[in-house]
Amino acid sequence: MANSFAESARRAVVLEQVGPRLRSARTGRGWTLEQLAERAGMSASTLSRLESGKRQASLELLVPLTRELGIRIDDLLPEPERDPRVRRPAVSRDGVLIAPLTADQSPVQTFKITYPPRGTAPEPRVHDGYEWLYVLSGRLSLRLGAQELVLGRGEAAEFDTRTPHAMWSAGSRPAEILSIFNGDGARMHVRGASGGRMGE
Repeated sequence: MANSFAESARRAVVLEQVGPRLRSARTGRGWTLEQLAERAGMSASTLSRLESGKRQASLELLVPLTRELGIRIDDLLPEPERDPRVRRPAVSRDGVLIAPLTADQSPVQTFKITYPPRGTAPEPRVHDGYEWLYVLSGRLSLRLGAQELVLGRGEAAEFDTRTPHAMWSAGSRPAEILSIFNGDGARMHVRGASGGRMGE
């Protein structure tokens, strides 16, 4: 019963959006109600009621309209709802825990990265990309070119990853940071010790 109600509600929402999308397609071509209605072989009042949601959309009405507008019926329907949860697994590389916070296909990638305490600094790395980071907890050592900085909780930094750089915990506790990369930078940070991408 609950599923049936939810499906009916979803269909109602879909139908409500057909009219406004149809109107947007028509006005985008600079056509009046009368012009599109004449082209599609229907009355202007029928088209007006369809656009305002006072008349239920049907294939009989939509096929000639979409043909004249040069669009598909699918263009009048909202995209199906997708699960917004990110289900990519965290990976560990050289003791660094990398937890993805964005979907794999996102143009900008965000990660929660935990750097463990270590006795020596890691070797600096260079790769294409750009990185923005924010320290969530602990203290982070950032070696950037000739600079060596220590960032505390609440501090942020941004840099071109073509500059030699290295990061590690500056104290006896792990340092947790929020890191945002463009596509090139993300590709370098989602590879595990075996060289495979996350989830592979």
